[in-house]
Amino acid sequence: MNWGTGIVLTIIAFVVLIMTMVVISVRMDGIELVTENYYEEEIKYQDRIDESNSALGLDREVISYDAQSKVLALDLPNGTTGTLQLFRPSDSSLDQEIVVNVTHSGITEVTLENLKTGYWKVQLNWSENGVDHYQEKKITI
Repeated sequence: MNWGTGIVLTIIAFVVLIMTMVVISVRMDGIELVTENYYEEEIKYQDRIDESNSALGLDREVISYDAQSKVLALDLPNGTTGTLQLFRPSDSSLDQEIVVNVTHSGITEVTLENLKTGYWKVQLNWSENGVDHYQEKKITI
């Protein structure tokens, strides 16, 4: 075999390898965006920053997670309304949204025993005394 044949075979092998990688990547399932309406969420990003800063000004940890009992504790005052989003980055079909209406004083507990084990993002949006707040916590179940 001479140099010309070796170079041609190397180029053909390289093209076959690249084409195989393209076919595999096109056929892959489970490639998802973080959210369905990504561009709308990006426009509202400054509002999210302002809500996060207002939550930091509360001087209390609103979301806490106990890994032993798999319970999420929310420290919200009576009359607070909001939404709790349980976001699974690796599989959007497992995402959940829970409406939060606090009708008592003290800690509100949300059990997470029915969730699949792994990495989760907990996102809480709530309104307290007419001010919107946002807090996020990353947990592993």
